[in-house]
This record gives sequence, C-alpha cells and structure tokens, in this order.
Amino acid sequence: MSPTETPPPAPPAVALSVLRAEHVTKQFGGLVAVNDVSFDIPQHSIVSLIGPNGAGKTTLFNMLTGLYRPTQGRILLGERDITRARPDVITSYGVARTFQNIRLFGAMTAVENVMIGHHTQMRAGLFGSILRPPWVRREELQTRERARELLAYVGLREPAFDRLASQLPYGDQRRVELARALASQPTLLLLDEPTAGMNPNESQALTEFMRALRDELKLTILLIEHDMKVVMGVSERVTVLDYGKKIAEGEPAEVRADPGVIEAYLGKRAS
Repeated sequence: MSPTETPPPAPPAVALSVLRAEHVTKQFGGLVAVNDVSFDIPQHSIVSLIGPNGAGKTTLFNMLTGLYRPTQGRILLGERDITRARPDVITSYGVARTFQNIRLFGAMTAVENVMIGHHTQMRAGLFGSILRPPWVRREELQTRERARELLAYVGLREPAFDRLASQLPYGDQRRVELARALASQPTLLLLDEPTAGMNPNESQALTEFMRALRDELKLTILLIEHDMKVVMGVSERVTVLDYGKKIAEGEPAEVRADPGVIEAYLGKRAS
C-alpha cells in the first residue's frame, strides 16, 4: 500500500456471547414445551424473552439454570457446555436468577437470605461450619457485611435488614431476592417477571436499575417480562416465543412491528 492510499475500514467488532442455546427442545411426555429454540445473549447486553402465557419462557429459563435438562440441543456458557450441569454448578459458573414467585426463606431475616446467596463464594465447608475456627468466623462476618451492602445497593432501607423476610412488603421482598442473586457475584443475571406486582413508578425505577446493574457491575441480563413498556424501554434485543417456538428476534422496534408478534402477543396487549 502506498503512503497516499486510504487503509481499508476495520471490520465491525463482534459482540461476544455470554450464553448460547442451540436447537433446544424440552418435552414433558407428549407435550413439547420448548421446540427447537436457538438464541444467544451478547456480553453486557439486556435481552428480553417475551410471549403469551404458556409460550415456554419459564421452561427455557429452567433449562438455562439447570432445573430442567433439554430433551434435545445444547446450552453453552461461553465455551463451556452446561447442558447437563446441576443448578449449583451453573451458579458457581456465574449464573444467577430470580423467580416469578418469590422464593425467600420467610423465617430468616433479609440479611440471612442474602448470605445464603453468597455460599458459592465461601471457603468454609461442613467441618469448618461445625468447628468454626477464627478464619470461618471472619468469613461469616465479611459475608454478613457484604449482604448489608447489597441490600442497601438494591434500595432496601436499613431498618428492614434484620426483619424476617415474611414480614416485609412485597416490593421489599423483591429487593431481597435481587440482592441474594447478586450475592453469588454473577456475570449473567436472569430475571423472571421482575416487575410483577409493581406500580408504574416502581417499574420505571427497576428499568433504570437494570441499566445500572449492567453498567456498574458489568452484568449481562436476560429477563422474562410481560410489561411491554419495560421490555421496549430497557432491551437491546428481544426474543419472542409462541407455543414453544421462536417466532421473532431482533431490536425492540423491529420486533414490535413484526406481524407474527402482533398477532401472537403484542396485538393482545395493545392496539
């Protein structure tokens, strides 16, 4: 190339995939809940999974987190095949989730619930927990302090830290569940109906908080959500399921205009 020639443009950067599902199918007897679904989640993105009730969204979530094993297909976390990995192993690889129906330990405090989420990061095993040498006590103290920091980070007020989870209002229980998920120090966070039961102001606040999680903690987020205002406002990419099949995928505006999506889902929600 001569000094006067213009160098060719650099190729566009390719986003790394944190997680990839390849032709994943899940059958329960004669029922096909998820049918040959492939999709990937780019690093540091916010991706939404939507569809009518019964479309297979939660079943797919359960396969991604090891609660179900696919009948066919495979799931990759980076380059690691997690198709048949146990839930605790997948958590140790950096995947955390919340549930549509909150699953806190009601007889434990908010702090104690979050400390449980930190167990994958703790060194104390069974004997350490029984004998409780000084280093185990120090680790527990650090874990408790970290739990309090996370509860403050998700917006829970300090007087609620030591209250039983069962005594907390619904919105605060959601915050505790989110803090518990963050305690495992994930790189990929799966949120199942995070705005369920929230008013519009709370939903908007959560939308902004999801962006903060991505930007401040460098997380990648996949969410199931029925609130289309939240989905269209926070997602960089949307995947749509209907009757277990993927019917559309792309940027929010592209998905919103897809005739199949309008007929299957969005058309039922808005005119």
